[in-house]
Amino acid sequence: MDMEQKKIIEAKLYSLRVEHRDLDDVIGTLSVQPSINQIQIQRLKKRKLMIRDEMSRLEGMMIPNIIA
Repeated sequence: MDMEQKKIIEAKLYSLRVEHRDLDDVIGTLSVQPSINQIQIQRLKKRKLMIRDEMSRLEGMMIPNIIA
C-alpha cells in the first residue's frame, strides 16, 4: 500500500469515527426523550453497526500482510 492509499483510508476512518460518535450522541438524546421513536433508534443503531464494520475492514487494510 502506498502513502496515498494510506492517507485516503485514514481520512475515511476519521470521517467514520466522527459519524459513529455523532450517532452515539443522537441515540443517547433520542433515548431519553418522552416520545421515543423505537424504529428511528433501531435504524440509527443499525447504521452505527455498519459504520463499525466498515471501520474494522479499513483498519484491517492498514495492517501489512506479513507471512512469517
